[in-house]
Amino acid sequence: MANIASVLKSEIARVARKEVRAELESLKRASTQHRSAIAQLRREVADLHRQLKQAHRQVANASRASAASGGGGGATEGTPRRFSAARLAAHRAKLGLSAADYGRLVGMSGATIYLWEQGKSRPKPEQLQRLVEARTLGRRAALEQLAQGR
Repeated sequence: MANIASVLKSEIARVARKEVRAELESLKRASTQHRSAIAQLRREVADLHRQLKQAHRQVANASRASAASGGGGGATEGTPRRFSAARLAAHRAKLGLSAADYGRLVGMSGATIYLWEQGKSRPKPEQLQRLVEARTLGRRAALEQLAQGR
C-alpha cells in the first residue's frame, strides 16, 4: 500500500510541476511583452521631450529675432519688455524728479517707485507698460504732465 501511495504522490507532484511550468511560461511571455511595451513608451516619451525642448528653443529664438528686428524704439503691443531697476533710477534722475513725482507721472506711489529702484519688488506687466510710456517723455514733457495733474 505504501508503494501505491508513493506512486500516487510522485504522479501528483509531476502533474503539478507540469501545470506550474505551463502557467509560468505564459506569465514569462506576458512579462516580456509588457517590458518591451514599457521600453517603447519610454522611447516615445524621450522623443516627445526632445521635440518639446526644440519647440521651446524655436519659440525663444523667434521672439529674440522679432525683438531684435522690432528695434528699441516705441512700445508695441505684444513685445515683451524687461525691467531694470538701475535704468528706472537713471531715467528718474535724468528727469530730475523725486520718487513721488515720478510715481504720480506713472500712476503709482513714490514708495512703489523706490521699491522698484531698490530691486525689492518688480512692476506688473501693465505697470511696466506705463513705465515704457514714461520713458518716451523728456524733462519738459514730464514736468508739463505733472503740472496738468495727470
